[in-house]
Amino acid sequence: MSKAVKIKIYRMMVKPVVVFGSRTWAVTEMDMERLSSWEREILRRICGPVIEQGIWRIRTNQELRELYKKI
Repeated sequence: MSKAVKIKIYRMMVKPVVVFGSRTWAVTEMDMERLSSWEREILRRICGPVIEQGIWRIRTNQELRELYKKI
């Protein structure tokens, strides 16, 4: 399954369930940080690491935002 398909499934099926569940409690700033961190972790797993000049590294938050907007 391609990255684009995985991100679309995440957007259409996973994220709405999590966001709906978070609306049932009073969301604090810490809760928002945790949700954002969880979302970045999911996107890193979907997109995988990047190889640059023969060295593997994880994607930055900026790269994840750009990939998420493109698809």
